[in-house]
Order: sequence, then structure tokens, then C-alpha cells
Amino acid sequence: MTKERLGQQSVEPIRDPELIRDMKEHLLHRSYRDYFLFAFGINSGLRISDILPLRVMDVRETDHLRIREKKTRNIRKVRMTAALRQEIEKYTKGLAASDYLFPSRKGGPISRTSAWRIINGAADACGVPGPIGTHTLRKTFGYHFYQKTKDVAMLQEIFGHSSPSITLRYIGINDDMMDDALEKFSL
Repeated sequence: MTKERLGQQSVEPIRDPELIRDMKEHLLHRSYRDYFLFAFGINSGLRISDILPLRVMDVRETDHLRIREKKTRNIRKVRMTAALRQEIEKYTKGLAASDYLFPSRKGGPISRTSAWRIINGAADACGVPGPIGTHTLRKTFGYHFYQKTKDVAMLQEIFGHSSPSITLRYIGINDDMMDDALEKFSL
């Protein structure tokens, strides 16, 4: 059954770097935790279900994050970029190793719904075209990784997809390429 049949809309990556900067600034003024959630998501390429349960000890003083993906149950080793490690160092300063990275006021990590509200609210405030959701973070990572490297095979491996065409469709590149081709086409 497709997402559309379930009443769910597929979300889009944030393609415009200026809108990413606007979102970061908006979230930073609102809450450092919310800013860090956004920054972590767009720089790691992980699913929100794998991000929310992370604790400080999982990310502090390491170059690689080792997680068991909730969706696939596969163990994944993710190299963290220098920029992400720097953000982690700043964010976790003064936190205990056992603290959740994204704590809720009720104890435990924030929920997927709370994360959706954070991302969606910031996108609305910054005029980011939608649909937007928590998966937008992962797709934004993929879109910009591909734009910088043009290495679909590497991105396919990072995401664990079975084919390059799935990866390109997932990050919306096929749609962009078709739109560009048709825009320039005439007889």
C-alpha cells in the first residue's frame, strides 16, 4: 500500500541552502535543543526514529556513531562530520553521559510527534515549501550530499537502498531532472 493510499503525503527535502540557514536561525532563537535536532538530522542522514533515543554517551568523543536501525534492525556505523562533531561538543558540554540528546519535559526523549511539530513549525515560520516532516531532515541530507558529490552509489550505500533509482527518487532528484529537462524542451 502506498503512502498516498494511507493518507500520508511524502515529504520533500529542503533544497535551498538559504532556507536551511533561516530554519537554523529560527530554531536557535527558539530552543538550542530544537536547533540541535535539526542540525543533527540534516548532517547525519539518520531516520528520526534512530536519532531521538540517542544519549550523550552515544555521540560524545567519537568519530563514528554505531546504532541499530529501528526500521531495518541492521547495525550501522555512521561517520560524523567535523562540523557535526563540533556541534555535538558544544551541545553536550555540561550534560551527563546518560542524558538523552533530545530530552522531553516528562523524562525520556521527545516523541516523533514533538519532533514533527518542531520541524514543521519552523518550516512554516521560515516559508519552507512543503510538505515537510521529520523525514525531511534525512532527505535534505541526501539531496545536498548528492548535489555536492554526484555520487549516487555512495548515497545509496549510506541510506541502505537497493538501487540508485530508488535513492534518486527518494531525494527528489528525478523530479528535479525531469522538471529541468521539460523546462528546456521545445519543438
